[in-house]
Amino acid sequence: MRPRTELGVSAGLLLALGLIVVAVGARPDRGTEDTRRSTYLTGPGGASAFAEAAARLGVAVERYRRPTATLGATDSASRAAVITVIGPQVPLTPADARHLLQLPADLLLAGPGAGAAIGCLGYRVFRRPWRDSIRTRRPEGAEDLPAPRVTAVLVPHSAREVVDSGVAYDGRRVQCEVPQPAAVDTLLETLRERPVAVRLSYPGGRTVTLVSDDGLFRNRALRRTLAGPFVVGLVADRYQRMIVDEYHQGYVVAGSLGAAALVWSTRSPWGWMVWQLIAVGVVALVASGVRFGPVRSAIERRRRSPMEHVRALATTLAAARGHDVAVRLMIQGLRRRLSRGGRPATADLDAWLEGLGPSVRSARGREALHTLTTSRRTPPDAASVLAAGNAVETLWEELKPT
Repeated sequence: MRPRTELGVSAGLLLALGLIVVAVGARPDRGTEDTRRSTYLTGPGGASAFAEAAARLGVAVERYRRPTATLGATDSASRAAVITVIGPQVPLTPADARHLLQLPADLLLAGPGAGAAIGCLGYRVFRRPWRDSIRTRRPEGAEDLPAPRVTAVLVPHSAREVVDSGVAYDGRRVQCEVPQPAAVDTLLETLRERPVAVRLSYPGGRTVTLVSDDGLFRNRALRRTLAGPFVVGLVADRYQRMIVDEYHQGYVVAGSLGAAALVWSTRSPWGWMVWQLIAVGVVALVASGVRFGPVRSAIERRRRSPMEHVRALATTLAAARGHDVAVRLMIQGLRRRLSRGGRPATADLDAWLEGLGPSVRSARGREALHTLTTSRRTPPDAASVLAAGNAVETLWEELKPT
């Protein structure tokens, strides 16, 4: 197969492979939907609509991508700020829960992932063992939208001053003291009056909002149900600043552009196509490097120098006894070099040599001209050819243009 044919076939295969990858990647994949309640995600399971709606209503949204322990009291000292933890993918640790409860800012905790902090406030999240969701009570005067459904409710545990919130990283049991709220307001409940969202008010003006099901913050729920006005109303017209925990959703500050590009290439169909093209290139490189059969000795083709060409011509003329041809060629070369613009005259060589007499003034030049005229009139031999070559160079030095 010719190289052009091979190149065309390879390009066609790569183009077909790219089209297949793009077609496969363009199909919606329901099984790989990102269900994290992150305000960075715009998919059905994300929570970007909650942050955007709050921002449009005048709440400054700050996404916090560092560990909870680095959140200082000065970052949330204002009563106009609220720390929001919505369904963390990595559950809060007991140390995180204790640190959040020690901060002076208000809290908004949602989902079973925040169960460690919710347990320290006197409640626990109870998830239904079956998949059927629970319909919540429809508020009076609400819009013509269906009431949201939930899969978990809040259950108050027995009133104790100290609650075991779990095991820390070092293996020790962490206990937290349950503060006594001054007031408890039920914001959302099921048809059987099971609390779904409550607001705890404490002496000093601090409030903590607990939501059992973080699914209320999904983009799809905000669009299709009454969950939109409800969850946005938890922060709008109440706070000027909202700090959203994104660290427990997998978004951290540390990282590099190379690592981010590598992660993108494993998720995007365009990244798959790049990896497949790299694999095809590596296979083609390996296949082209495989040698079949014994090693053949290469034929060395070295280009001849001008002197070698001259020697070969001289050898050929000597073998053919073409001394007169050699002399004639040298005289023609001299005439071409002395002519204007490299165009030799059309006159005969003998006549041209006779015309050089008045131009030659030195005795050495006249002797060289006589040698060339004699070599033209008598049959030359090898010595005559050498003498004619020297005479040509002498005349060139005498007559060359300055």
